[in-house]
Amino acid sequence: MALASGPARRALTCPERLSLGGCGAPKRRAYDWGVRSTRKPEPPPLDRVYEIPGLEPITYAGKMHFMPGLARPVFPPWDPGWTHPKFRVKQALWLTKAKLIEGLPKEVLSLDDPRNHIENQDECVLNVISHARLWHSTEDVPKRETYCPVIVDSLIQLCKSQILKHPSLARRMSAKNCMLSTTWNRESVLFQVRGSSGVQLNAKDPLPPIASREEVEATKNHVLETFYPISPTIDLQECSVYDVQDDTGFRQGYTYPYPHTLYFLETANLRPHRFQPDQLRAKMILFAFGNALAQARLLYGNDAKVLEQPVVVQSVGTDGRVFQFLVLQLNTTDLASDKGIKNLVWVDSDQLLYQHFWCRPVIKKKVVVEPVGPTGFQPETFRKFLALYLHGAV
Repeated sequence: MALASGPARRALTCPERLSLGGCGAPKRRAYDWGVRSTRKPEPPPLDRVYEIPGLEPITYAGKMHFMPGLARPVFPPWDPGWTHPKFRVKQALWLTKAKLIEGLPKEVLSLDDPRNHIENQDECVLNVISHARLWHSTEDVPKRETYCPVIVDSLIQLCKSQILKHPSLARRMSAKNCMLSTTWNRESVLFQVRGSSGVQLNAKDPLPPIASREEVEATKNHVLETFYPISPTIDLQECSVYDVQDDTGFRQGYTYPYPHTLYFLETANLRPHRFQPDQLRAKMILFAFGNALAQARLLYGNDAKVLEQPVVVQSVGTDGRVFQFLVLQLNTTDLASDKGIKNLVWVDSDQLLYQHFWCRPVIKKKVVVEPVGPTGFQPETFRKFLALYLHGAV
C-alpha cells in the first residue's frame, strides 16, 4: 500500500476534480501547489481630511454622525483635564512619603572620572552586549529572559574588575532571590512590601548620606501630590497579614548586613506581561524604601522618628536595553502624616545602553546595510552604572 500526499489524496477521493484534458492530473490550484499571490493588499483609507489650498473641506462634524458624501472630520486630541493615576511613580512617592529629584546626585556623578574607568571600557561593554545577545545562546534571536540576566551579570563582573584599583570593593557580596518583607502605617492604613528584588548587592559598610542636614530640613516645606478625589490605594491588593515583622532576607549577624544596590530585571517576552517604565520605577522605589526601612529599624528601633544617620539604598532596573537608575535616602520613619521631614528619591529615567541589536545582517541588493551587532551605543549609560557600583568605595 502506498501513502499518498495531501493533494494526491484529495484528487483520489474527489474524482470530479480530475480533468481528461490533463491526462487525469488534478487541476492546478494555487494553495495546493505552493503558489501565492504577490499582489499587495490595498492600503487602508487615510483617517484625515485632504487639505487643498484655498478650499475648506465640508465634513459631517456638525451633524454628529456619519453622512455619506461628506468628508471625515479630524478632531483634536481629547484633554480630560486631569491626570490618570496610572503614573505609578507619583503613587509610590505618596506611599513612601518621598520627594522626587530628577537626575542622579552629584556625589554619584562625580565618580564618572577617567581615573575610575576600566581599560578599553567601551570595547568591553560592546563585547558584553554581543555575548548576551549573540554568543551566549544557540537561538537565532535570543529572548529577553535569556539575554537580560546575562547583560546585568556581565556588567557587574566588569565593575568587579576594579577591585585591584579600589580594594574596598572586596567588602561586598551579591545575592539572588532575596525575599523582603516590611510593613508601615500611612494615614491609618497598613501597607506591606513583600517579594524578591532579583539581584541584591550588600556591603559591610553603609552608604554615606547624600543630602545635607539643611537639605533634609528643607523637605518640610515640600507638599506631597495627591490624587483626590481618587484614593492613592485604589489599585493596591488587599490581603490578610498575620506577621508584621520585618524580614530583610538575611539572618541576624550576616557579614554583609547593609543593602547597597538592588538590580531589577524585566525579562517578560510578551509585551502585555512587561512592566511599563513608570511601573518599573515605582517598583524600584518601593523595594528600595522597604530595604531602607527594615535596615533603619534594625539600627534605631521601631519608634517612628527622624533618623540621625539617614539610610541610603540604590537601585537599577533594566530590560537589557533601557536602564533606570535610582538613589533613595530614608530620612524619617514617621510616615503616618504628610507633615514633617520627607524622604528623598533621585531618579534618572530611560537611559539607553544601545538602540537596537541586529542578530542577523540586513542585506539589500547583495550589500550588507546593517552588520550583526548593536547600533546606537551610548557609553554614558554604563558610566552611570559603574558610578553607582563604585559609590561608597571611592
